[in-house]
Amino acid sequence: MTSLNEHYLIVPGWNGSGQDHWQSHWQTQLPNSSRTQVDSWSHPELNDWVSSLNRAVSQAKGPVVLIAHSLGCVTIAHWAQRHPKLLSKIKGALLVAPADVERWSVNQRLSGFGPIPMQPLPFPSLVVGSTNDHTASLERIQHFANEWRSAIHIIHGAGHINTASGHTHWNDGLHLLRCFNFLGTLSSEQRRIA
Repeated sequence: MTSLNEHYLIVPGWNGSGQDHWQSHWQTQLPNSSRTQVDSWSHPELNDWVSSLNRAVSQAKGPVVLIAHSLGCVTIAHWAQRHPKLLSKIKGALLVAPADVERWSVNQRLSGFGPIPMQPLPFPSLVVGSTNDHTASLERIQHFANEWRSAIHIIHGAGHINTASGHTHWNDGLHLLRCFNFLGTLSSEQRRIA
């Protein structure tokens, strides 16, 4: 369940999240919310993205709920390894459509984010994926969730779960966020392929 004391930190993916992306809509709806700001949205640099996340977590008041999309999910995995002192501030993470930056077809601008850390995340997390995401196979999404010790929720035919796939306000995702209890579990109704 969510509460007013939490700080919701939006962690966008490659090129940031445009004004009609669900992350942007959520930022206007969730109390105490902000987003990471990087200098390298178009040509992502791992150190820039990890440093930006670290600054944002440091400045946040109260327990932090991370809400990431695509390359933002991979950034969180790297950050969790590099900055252990701030991990206690994280209440949980929603990791939507993590991008497989190790796939053979990946854009070279993103390859610097590999290899993807596969250590368990030291906070509760929920990976939300799709059966037809061009940035990561279903098998890889399941592998990420398993290695990160995340709960997992797979949506049938949702693409990359972004504006291009029709996920703008994405109220079902907001419902998932509110249902996740940040103890690392979902109800049996939520832990399934939708």
